[in-house]
Amino acid sequence: MGMLKFEVPHTLPVDEAKKRVEALLSAWNRKYGVKAAWTGETAKLEGAAMGVSVNGHLTVLAGKVSGESTDPGMLLRGQAQKYLTRKFGEYLDPAKSLDAVSKADT
Repeated sequence: MGMLKFEVPHTLPVDEAKKRVEALLSAWNRKYGVKAAWTGETAKLEGAAMGVSVNGHLTVLAGKVSGESTDPGMLLRGQAQKYLTRKFGEYLDPAKSLDAVSKADT
């Protein structure tokens, strides 16, 4: 099976972007059981979300978060791509506080 690649731009300092991505991954852990293990600015992801295997990694960089994960297949690929882009976009939006975004995601 192939990999689903994603890249989401941001304008935050790297440490703030990482903090927000950590919060998103924590929400995914609570909701879906997806686990994240960090090494520096890179997180390895493992688990399943809504019956779809999630195995991949992401890296928080200056100006973007990029990574790849298990491709859910042709039927779900577009939905998965849109979901990832939307969720990372919400969490990395500098106009919203991390607290506000986290509360909206509970």
